[in-house]
Amino acid sequence: MGLKYRIKDLCEINSENISKNDYLKYIHYLDTSNLTRGSINEIQKYIVGKDKIPSRAKRKVKINDILISTVRPNQRHYGIIRKGQENLIVSTGYTVLSPKVDKVNQDYLYWYLTQDSIINYLQSIAESSTSAYPSIKPSVISELEIDLPDLEEQETIANILSTLNEKLETNNQINEKLEEMAQALFKHWFIDFEFPNENGEPYKSSGGEMVDSELGMIPKGWQVGHLSDLIEIRYGKDHKKLRDGDIPVYGSGGVMRFVDTALYTSESVLVPRKGTLNNVMYTSHPFWSVDTMFYTEMKEQDIAKYIYCFLKTKDLASMNIGSAVPSMTTAILNKMPIVIQPLNVINRFNRIVNPFFAQIDLSLKENDKLGQVRDRLLPKLMSGEIRVPLDDEALEVKS
Repeated sequence: MGLKYRIKDLCEINSENISKNDYLKYIHYLDTSNLTRGSINEIQKYIVGKDKIPSRAKRKVKINDILISTVRPNQRHYGIIRKGQENLIVSTGYTVLSPKVDKVNQDYLYWYLTQDSIINYLQSIAESSTSAYPSIKPSVISELEIDLPDLEEQETIANILSTLNEKLETNNQINEKLEEMAQALFKHWFIDFEFPNENGEPYKSSGGEMVDSELGMIPKGWQVGHLSDLIEIRYGKDHKKLRDGDIPVYGSGGVMRFVDTALYTSESVLVPRKGTLNNVMYTSHPFWSVDTMFYTEMKEQDIAKYIYCFLKTKDLASMNIGSAVPSMTTAILNKMPIVIQPLNVINRFNRIVNPFFAQIDLSLKENDKLGQVRDRLLPKLMSGEIRVPLDDEALEVKS
């Protein structure tokens, strides 16, 4: 198909680390669990000299750098830096690849390295390691070989794949806005207590009676309880022996893969046990969650969206009890105080937010289909089985 190279011939690898001579006032930090399949769910800011900065926060990155996690490659904590962020530092759990643009298109290289065949190979090496967690050395990535077409063909292939990915990102942005709308309504009703009274007027500002509680003033007839009064928290399980299917497997970074068996089939809220603790998720479909995730069973009907919005208002990361890896416990979650209001108010809340969640669900299903198209095209384009047209050439498919 083209000339053969090793990755180390095309990139600078882990080329720049922060040092005491940088005199940084703050850093923006990206941990491995904060990046999954190219999507960043959180970037943390630390003030140098004030905050306790993670010991793994070492590697400097810039636009077009490619990040690939060296721990458990099959969890797909990889991505490419698309936007500049001042003082962006990433974990030493990443291999940072800085492509030499005179030799390789950075997007083409990114798509090549994120093929299933490459990820599966890296995982097989990781599983043969003697470390506590399945992991690889950066040298494993640096020694990978790649057949490169010329730069024009690389760019054309990368554009095809990136166009599909941009549609996925657009859907994700729409979903973020819908989430924000649901959260704004939750705050208005259940934190500001401005839910509609019997006359359709905002309860608190219209003179609704408030009573004192351990959480402050709350509407009369409501009470304070604990999260354990409303939900039961359960542990996820390992999924290594499951076959491929259409049931999503959730980790702390999001969907990791799809399998043929569900761990739970009812509406649920998923809470990270390890990793990105604030990445709380909601699902109304059968799913599997890994052992680094809690899932929940509702003790009352139709309260899952309320529980989800409640937990999204909490800074779970600040409740971390871990040292090397952020960690959450059932005890912390179970004891969390929560205002318990009549179910009829939650039902009225659901009637408004249900269309938001339905649209989010449709977008996620479309993303699944787009992702499948992209993932089917990817190896065919990379191998040359499908040759893209350049200038006036026709599309060529090898038999």
